[in-house]
Amino acid sequence: MIERPGLGGAHVKVELRKTVDSDLGVFWVQLTDPGLQYMAAITRKYHYDRGLFDAHWAKVRHDPEVTLRTVLADRVVVGHAAVFGPPEEREVTYVIGREHWGRGIATRALAELIRLEDTRPLHAGAVADNAGSIRVLEKCGFTVTGRERDFARARGEEVDVVLLTLS
Repeated sequence: MIERPGLGGAHVKVELRKTVDSDLGVFWVQLTDPGLQYMAAITRKYHYDRGLFDAHWAKVRHDPEVTLRTVLADRVVVGHAAVFGPPEEREVTYVIGREHWGRGIATRALAELIRLEDTRPLHAGAVADNAGSIRVLEKCGFTVTGRERDFARARGEEVDVVLLTLS
């Protein structure tokens, strides 16, 4: 648990816990939010189809190679964070619902997640115009190591992606 001042001087208590069935409804609402999809840009088919979503989460939740945690802020489910992939290519991902952006929750959640994960290096990517996500990663010790182009389904076009690594 990490507690820090939030908006207006209030304290926001951020916690990670194992994901439970009741979290999935919140994840679905977040991942199907057009504003969140646009900012994330690189979406998958399961962001648009509930059947594919359910199948994806059933697989991820039972994969011993995936470290998955639900992010809570003041005991409310606000998103999720995960580490996945083979040891030499471990990657982090996180989603915080738009209504919770700008409160430092993503940074604290990612910092806690990388404390749980011993493997280094860890990799991440963010669409180049997602300054908030890039800032979160840099605050957690990631450094920019490259750029690539990828198709952004949520935008219907190719975008620049910033690649980051935590050594």
